[in-house]
Amino acid sequence: MKKNFALTPCMGLLLGLMLAWPAAPALAGEGHSHDEPAASLPGQGPQRQADGAVFLPKPAQRQMGLRTLPVRMAALPRSVELNARVVPDPNAGGRVQAMVAGRLEAGPQGFPSLGQAVKKGQVLAWLEPAAGALERSSQSAQVAELQAAAELGEKRLKRLRELSDTVPRKEIEALEAELQSLQARSRALSGGLQGREALRAPASGLIASANAHAGQVVEAKELVFEVVDPQRLRVEALAFDAALAGDVAGATLAQGGQRLALDFVGAGLSLRDQALPLSFKPSAKSWPQATPLVLGQTLKLWVQTRSQIQGLAVPAAALLRNPANQAMVWVKTAPERFEPRVVQVQPLDGASVAVTAGLQDGDRVVSEAASLLNQIR
Repeated sequence: MKKNFALTPCMGLLLGLMLAWPAAPALAGEGHSHDEPAASLPGQGPQRQADGAVFLPKPAQRQMGLRTLPVRMAALPRSVELNARVVPDPNAGGRVQAMVAGRLEAGPQGFPSLGQAVKKGQVLAWLEPAAGALERSSQSAQVAELQAAAELGEKRLKRLRELSDTVPRKEIEALEAELQSLQARSRALSGGLQGREALRAPASGLIASANAHAGQVVEAKELVFEVVDPQRLRVEALAFDAALAGDVAGATLAQGGQRLALDFVGAGLSLRDQALPLSFKPSAKSWPQATPLVLGQTLKLWVQTRSQIQGLAVPAAALLRNPANQAMVWVKTAPERFEPRVVQVQPLDGASVAVTAGLQDGDRVVSEAASLLNQIR
């Protein structure tokens, strides 16, 4: 059985009042006001707009760790990027090489290990010279002859001293000198047969390379140890423009996320591989905070010249590439709006680049998380 429900006059009046009554405003907490206009629409997330700009709400900016930096127009040094490598200071360190072919033996404290500190003059190893059987027999025969001649000289000298009243003094002195010469030659040859050469540290420092094992046979001029002072390394770069040598004001290199300032030492006067070698040493002020360099390490070096250019210093992390492979940066134009700018750049110091076109004085450039911002579509 079906029942029909009819809308009574009281129920209709109540429904009309409910629809006409204005909604009550939500209560705001202390310190918050709902009268302020919202910066972004509720539920609207990061997105790339039609003109290429990016809309990025404030919560997303904080989550990405996005940071901006205002840039200023200034006179910046003109810089040149060069390839460089770490070389030892010739006055602080050296190489230990074998003078002759022979067999290695451990020193008084054993063979030094890599990174071990040594002092100048310390015996690192012993080298027993290698000689053939024919050479040894010849030396032994010479030693025997010299010893026999020395014995005869001693007997003759003894007789002359007994006859010193009748024999001139000069003959006795000549025989004494000859006897001393025979004995010295005999000792020298005997030492050559039984002696060994000490391989000593040429300077105080750390063992950079070690090529020694007990019983190892080495050739003449073979490198056995290399000693370097890690506080006195140098950086050598090759410049293909010879005029650069007369315009160098300084240099910097990026190492371990840090910038290491270098002082210019000098330039060579002869070409090497069609380039002019330039020598630099770490600045005394920046060295304690810098990451230690490694001998033979290849680096990118930025040489600052005395000539200057007008530009804006921008962090190198802010520089990106657009789909057309053009250099670009992101500029903050509004609290939640970022626009891409195509720029022209020149090298500066490794950590920063000099923007010569594309930016204006006072622009806020995205310095951190620029790559994440560039991925928003």
